[in-house]
Amino acid sequence: MNSFKSHFVYTKKQRNGIFLFLILIFSLQCVYWFVVPKMLVDNAQDEQLDTAKIQQFYTVMDSLKVIAIEEKKPKIYPFNPNFITDYKGYTLGMTNEEIDRLLTFRAQNKWVNSASEFQKVTQVSDSLLAVLSPHFKFPAWVTQPKKATNFKSSFSNISKTEAQKIDLNTATAVQLQKVYGVGEKRSERIIKYRTKQQGFISMIELQEVYGLSPEVIENIKNNFSVKSPRVITKINLNTATRDELVTIKYIDYETAHHIIEQRTLRNGFKSFEELTKVKGFPLKKIEIIKLYLAIN
Repeated sequence: MNSFKSHFVYTKKQRNGIFLFLILIFSLQCVYWFVVPKMLVDNAQDEQLDTAKIQQFYTVMDSLKVIAIEEKKPKIYPFNPNFITDYKGYTLGMTNEEIDRLLTFRAQNKWVNSASEFQKVTQVSDSLLAVLSPHFKFPAWVTQPKKATNFKSSFSNISKTEAQKIDLNTATAVQLQKVYGVGEKRSERIIKYRTKQQGFISMIELQEVYGLSPEVIENIKNNFSVKSPRVITKINLNTATRDELVTIKYIDYETAHHIIEQRTLRNGFKSFEELTKVKGFPLKKIEIIKLYLAIN
Protein backbone atom coordinates (compact mmCIF):
# COMPACT_ATOMS: atom_id res chain seq x y z
CA MET A 1 0.00 0.00 0.00
CA ASN A 2 2.81 2.37 0.82
CA SER A 3 4.47 1.47 -2.49
CA PHE A 4 1.31 2.40 -4.47
CA LYS A 5 0.93 5.71 -2.65
CA SER A 6 4.50 6.76 -3.34
CA HIS A 7 3.75 7.21 -7.02
CA PHE A 8 1.47 10.21 -6.27
CA VAL A 9 3.84 11.90 -3.90
CA TYR A 10 6.00 14.62 -5.51
CA THR A 11 8.72 16.69 -4.16
CA LYS A 12 8.37 20.45 -3.95
CA LYS A 13 10.65 20.87 -6.93
CA GLN A 14 8.55 18.48 -8.98
CA ARG A 15 5.35 20.24 -8.01
CA ASN A 16 6.84 23.60 -9.08
CA GLY A 17 7.81 22.10 -12.42
CA ILE A 18 4.31 20.75 -12.99
CA PHE A 19 2.81 24.12 -12.07
CA LEU A 20 5.06 25.97 -14.50
CA PHE A 21 4.22 23.46 -17.22
CA LEU A 22 0.50 24.06 -16.70
CA ILE A 23 1.05 27.84 -16.86
CA LEU A 24 2.96 27.40 -20.11
CA ILE A 25 0.15 25.31 -21.61
CA PHE A 26 -2.43 27.90 -20.53
CA SER A 27 -0.34 30.73 -22.02
CA LEU A 28 -0.01 28.92 -25.33
CA GLN A 29 -3.76 28.36 -25.38
CA CYS A 30 -4.35 32.08 -24.79
CA VAL A 31 -1.96 32.96 -27.61
CA TYR A 32 -3.70 30.52 -29.93
CA TRP A 33 -7.17 31.80 -29.15
CA PHE A 34 -6.55 35.54 -28.86
CA VAL A 35 -3.24 36.67 -30.40
CA VAL A 36 -3.08 34.47 -33.53
CA PRO A 37 -6.59 35.42 -34.82
CA LYS A 38 -5.80 39.11 -34.32
CA MET A 39 -2.54 38.72 -36.25
CA LEU A 40 -4.37 36.99 -39.10
CA VAL A 41 -6.97 39.77 -39.21
CA ASP A 42 -4.25 42.43 -39.22
CA ASN A 43 -2.37 40.66 -42.01
CA ALA A 44 -5.56 40.39 -44.07
CA GLN A 45 -6.25 44.10 -43.58
CA ASP A 46 -2.67 44.95 -44.57
CA GLU A 47 -3.03 42.84 -47.71
CA GLN A 48 -6.27 44.64 -48.59
CA LEU A 49 -4.60 48.02 -48.08
CA ASP A 50 -1.66 46.96 -50.27
CA THR A 51 -4.03 45.72 -52.98
CA ALA A 52 -5.95 49.02 -52.89
CA LYS A 53 -2.71 51.02 -53.14
CA ILE A 54 -1.48 48.90 -56.05
CA GLN A 55 -4.81 49.34 -57.84
CA GLN A 56 -4.67 53.09 -57.24
CA PHE A 57 -1.11 53.17 -58.62
CA TYR A 58 -2.17 51.34 -61.81
CA THR A 59 -5.10 53.73 -62.20
CA VAL A 60 -2.78 56.74 -61.99
CA MET A 61 -0.36 55.13 -64.48
CA ASP A 62 -3.19 54.45 -66.95
CA SER A 63 -4.31 58.08 -66.68
CA LEU A 64 -0.78 59.31 -67.35
CA LYS A 65 -0.50 57.02 -70.38
CA VAL A 66 -3.75 58.40 -71.81
CA ILE A 67 -2.51 61.97 -71.28
CA ALA A 68 0.83 61.14 -72.93
CA ILE A 69 -0.92 59.61 -75.96
CA GLU A 70 -3.16 62.66 -76.32
CA GLU A 71 -0.16 65.00 -76.14
CA LYS A 72 1.64 63.04 -78.86
CA LYS A 73 -1.29 63.39 -81.25
CA PRO A 74 -0.71 66.19 -83.80
CA LYS A 75 -2.73 69.27 -82.88
CA ILE A 76 -4.85 70.84 -85.59
CA TYR A 77 -4.71 74.61 -85.68
CA PRO A 78 -7.05 76.79 -87.79
CA PHE A 79 -6.01 76.67 -91.45
CA ASN A 80 -7.20 77.60 -94.92
CA PRO A 81 -8.03 74.32 -96.73
CA ASN A 82 -7.02 75.91 -100.04
CA PHE A 83 -3.37 75.66 -99.04
CA ILE A 84 -3.21 72.04 -97.91
CA THR A 85 0.08 70.43 -99.00
CA ASP A 86 0.79 66.73 -99.49
CA TYR A 87 2.32 66.47 -96.01
CA LYS A 88 -0.43 68.53 -94.38
CA GLY A 89 -3.11 66.41 -96.02
CA TYR A 90 -1.38 63.22 -94.89
CA THR A 91 -1.25 64.39 -91.25
CA LEU A 92 -4.94 65.33 -91.44
CA GLY A 93 -5.84 61.79 -92.51
CA MET A 94 -6.59 62.47 -96.18
CA THR A 95 -5.76 59.88 -98.83
CA ASN A 96 -3.42 60.59 -101.75
CA GLU A 97 -6.40 60.65 -104.14
CA GLU A 98 -8.24 63.22 -102.02
CA ILE A 99 -5.15 65.43 -101.82
CA ASP A 100 -4.55 65.15 -105.58
CA ARG A 101 -8.14 66.21 -106.30
CA LEU A 102 -7.68 69.35 -104.21
CA LEU A 103 -4.31 70.19 -105.79
CA THR A 104 -5.72 69.69 -109.29
CA PHE A 105 -8.65 71.96 -108.43
CA ARG A 106 -6.30 74.66 -107.10
CA ALA A 107 -4.00 74.36 -110.11
CA GLN A 108 -6.93 75.72 -112.15
CA ASN A 109 -6.81 78.87 -110.02
CA LYS A 110 -10.07 77.91 -108.32
CA TRP A 111 -10.83 78.34 -104.62
CA VAL A 112 -12.69 76.32 -102.03
CA ASN A 113 -14.92 78.68 -100.05
CA SER A 114 -16.90 76.35 -97.77
CA ALA A 115 -16.72 72.99 -96.02
CA SER A 116 -19.34 71.53 -98.37
CA GLU A 117 -17.36 72.69 -101.41
CA PHE A 118 -14.21 71.17 -99.90
CA GLN A 119 -15.98 67.81 -99.60
CA LYS A 120 -17.36 68.12 -103.12
CA VAL A 121 -13.87 68.71 -104.55
CA THR A 122 -11.90 66.20 -102.45
CA GLN A 123 -14.68 63.64 -101.87
CA VAL A 124 -13.60 63.12 -98.24
CA SER A 125 -15.92 61.13 -96.00
CA ASP A 126 -18.51 62.77 -93.76
CA SER A 127 -16.66 61.56 -90.66
CA LEU A 128 -13.35 63.14 -91.74
CA LEU A 129 -15.10 66.35 -92.77
CA ALA A 130 -16.71 66.53 -89.33
CA VAL A 131 -13.21 66.41 -87.78
CA LEU A 132 -11.57 68.90 -90.16
CA SER A 133 -14.28 71.47 -90.91
CA PRO A 134 -14.30 73.08 -87.41
CA HIS A 135 -10.66 74.06 -88.07
CA PHE A 136 -11.26 75.62 -91.50
CA LYS A 137 -10.36 79.30 -91.61
CA PHE A 138 -11.50 81.13 -94.72
CA PRO A 139 -10.65 84.75 -95.56
CA ALA A 140 -12.85 87.46 -94.11
CA TRP A 141 -14.33 88.30 -97.51
CA VAL A 142 -15.71 84.73 -97.58
CA THR A 143 -16.93 84.42 -93.98
CA GLN A 144 -18.04 88.05 -93.62
CA PRO A 145 -19.00 89.32 -97.06
CA LYS A 146 -19.66 93.02 -97.22
CA LYS A 147 -23.21 94.11 -97.71
CA ALA A 148 -24.05 95.53 -101.08
CA THR A 149 -23.96 99.32 -101.20
CA ASN A 150 -25.20 101.86 -103.65
CA PHE A 151 -21.62 102.60 -104.67
CA LYS A 152 -21.12 102.42 -108.39
CA SER A 153 -17.63 102.15 -109.78
CA SER A 154 -16.61 104.16 -112.77
CA PHE A 155 -15.72 100.90 -114.56
CA SER A 156 -18.29 98.30 -115.43
CA ASN A 157 -17.68 94.75 -114.24
CA ILE A 158 -18.64 93.53 -117.69
CA SER A 159 -15.53 92.56 -119.62
CA LYS A 160 -14.42 95.11 -122.21
CA THR A 161 -12.82 94.39 -125.53
CA GLU A 162 -9.03 94.27 -125.66
CA ALA A 163 -8.95 97.66 -127.38
CA GLN A 164 -11.09 99.22 -124.65
CA LYS A 165 -8.95 97.93 -121.79
CA ILE A 166 -6.22 100.02 -120.15
CA ASP A 167 -2.62 98.79 -120.01
CA LEU A 168 -1.98 97.56 -116.47
CA ASN A 169 1.68 98.56 -116.77
CA THR A 170 0.79 102.22 -117.31
CA ALA A 171 -2.39 102.49 -115.23
CA THR A 172 -2.44 105.13 -112.52
CA ALA A 173 -3.68 104.64 -108.97
CA VAL A 174 -6.73 106.77 -109.74
CA GLN A 175 -7.63 104.56 -112.71
CA LEU A 176 -7.19 101.40 -110.63
CA GLN A 177 -9.37 102.77 -107.84
CA LYS A 178 -12.27 103.09 -110.27
CA VAL A 179 -12.54 99.30 -110.25
CA TYR A 180 -15.04 97.94 -107.73
CA GLY A 181 -13.09 96.44 -104.81
CA VAL A 182 -9.85 98.35 -105.43
CA GLY A 183 -9.34 101.12 -102.93
CA GLU A 184 -6.39 103.33 -102.15
CA LYS A 185 -4.36 100.66 -100.35
CA ARG A 186 -4.89 97.96 -102.95
CA SER A 187 -4.04 100.28 -105.82
CA GLU A 188 -0.84 101.21 -103.98
CA ARG A 189 0.06 97.54 -103.58
CA ILE A 190 -0.51 96.88 -107.29
CA ILE A 191 1.72 99.76 -108.33
CA LYS A 192 4.35 98.84 -105.72
CA TYR A 193 4.48 95.28 -107.03
CA ARG A 194 4.62 96.52 -110.62
CA THR A 195 7.53 98.85 -109.79
CA LYS A 196 9.45 96.15 -107.94
CA GLN A 197 9.04 93.66 -110.80
CA GLN A 198 9.71 96.36 -113.41
CA GLY A 199 6.33 95.72 -114.97
CA PHE A 200 3.81 92.89 -115.23
CA ILE A 201 4.37 89.98 -117.59
CA SER A 202 0.83 88.66 -117.33
CA MET A 203 -2.41 89.37 -115.50
CA ILE A 204 -1.76 86.14 -113.61
CA GLU A 205 0.76 88.06 -111.49
CA LEU A 206 -2.10 89.89 -109.80
CA GLN A 207 -2.32 86.77 -107.63
CA GLU A 208 0.99 87.84 -106.13
CA VAL A 209 -0.42 91.15 -104.88
CA TYR A 210 -1.45 90.85 -101.24
CA GLY A 211 -5.12 91.38 -100.44
CA LEU A 212 -6.64 90.88 -103.90
CA SER A 213 -9.48 88.38 -103.81
CA PRO A 214 -10.39 86.35 -106.92
CA GLU A 215 -13.45 88.57 -107.42
CA VAL A 216 -11.41 91.76 -107.34
CA ILE A 217 -8.81 90.27 -109.71
CA GLU A 218 -11.62 89.36 -112.11
CA ASN A 219 -12.94 92.93 -111.95
CA ILE A 220 -9.46 94.25 -112.79
CA LYS A 221 -9.14 91.83 -115.71
CA ASN A 222 -12.44 93.12 -117.09
CA ASN A 223 -10.97 96.62 -117.39
CA PHE A 224 -7.20 96.16 -117.73
CA SER A 225 -4.76 93.97 -119.62
CA VAL A 226 -0.99 93.73 -119.95
CA LYS A 227 -0.37 95.40 -123.31
CA SER A 228 3.31 96.16 -122.77
CA PRO A 229 4.62 93.14 -120.83
CA ARG A 230 8.04 93.17 -119.22
CA VAL A 231 10.57 91.58 -121.56
CA ILE A 232 12.08 88.40 -120.15
CA THR A 233 14.16 85.55 -121.51
CA LYS A 234 12.37 82.29 -120.90
CA ILE A 235 14.35 79.25 -119.75
CA ASN A 236 14.05 76.02 -121.68
CA LEU A 237 12.67 73.51 -119.18
CA ASN A 238 14.21 70.56 -121.02
CA THR A 239 17.78 71.92 -121.13
CA ALA A 240 18.00 74.20 -118.10
CA THR A 241 20.70 73.53 -115.51
CA ARG A 242 20.03 73.56 -111.81
CA ASP A 243 21.62 77.02 -111.46
CA GLU A 244 19.37 78.36 -114.21
CA LEU A 245 16.23 76.89 -112.66
CA VAL A 246 16.88 78.42 -109.23
CA THR A 247 16.81 81.91 -110.78
CA ILE A 248 13.06 81.40 -111.19
CA LYS A 249 10.90 82.58 -108.31
CA TYR A 250 9.67 79.80 -105.98
CA ILE A 251 12.18 77.22 -107.25
CA ASP A 252 14.98 76.35 -104.82
CA TYR A 253 17.94 74.00 -105.30
CA GLU A 254 16.09 70.96 -103.97
CA THR A 255 13.11 71.53 -106.27
CA ALA A 256 15.46 72.14 -109.21
CA HIS A 257 17.18 68.83 -108.48
CA HIS A 258 13.83 66.99 -108.49
CA ILE A 259 12.82 68.72 -111.75
CA ILE A 260 15.99 67.54 -113.49
CA GLU A 261 15.57 64.07 -112.01
CA GLN A 262 11.97 63.85 -113.29
CA ARG A 263 13.03 65.28 -116.66
CA THR A 264 15.60 62.50 -117.04
CA LEU A 265 13.07 59.80 -116.15
CA ARG A 266 10.55 61.19 -118.64
CA ASN A 267 13.16 61.78 -121.33
CA GLY A 268 12.10 65.41 -121.35
CA PHE A 269 8.89 67.21 -120.38
CA LYS A 270 6.07 67.27 -122.93
CA SER A 271 3.88 69.75 -121.05
CA PHE A 272 3.96 72.01 -118.01
CA GLU A 273 1.30 69.85 -116.34
CA GLU A 274 3.95 67.17 -115.86
CA LEU A 275 5.63 69.49 -113.36
CA THR A 276 2.82 68.69 -110.92
CA LYS A 277 4.37 65.22 -110.53
CA VAL A 278 7.72 66.64 -109.42
CA LYS A 279 8.42 66.01 -105.74
CA GLY A 280 8.09 69.15 -103.65
CA PHE A 281 6.99 71.32 -106.58
CA PRO A 282 5.08 74.46 -105.42
CA LEU A 283 1.79 73.64 -107.13
CA LYS A 284 0.09 76.82 -105.96
CA LYS A 285 2.65 78.87 -107.90
CA ILE A 286 2.78 76.84 -111.11
CA GLU A 287 1.04 79.54 -113.18
CA ILE A 288 3.61 82.11 -112.06
CA ILE A 289 6.53 79.73 -112.66
CA LYS A 290 5.27 78.89 -116.15
CA LEU A 291 5.73 82.53 -117.16
CA TYR A 292 9.49 82.06 -116.99
CA LEU A 293 9.69 78.67 -118.72
CA ALA A 294 9.48 77.33 -122.25
CA ILE A 295 9.34 73.79 -123.60
CA ASN A 296 11.30 73.25 -126.79
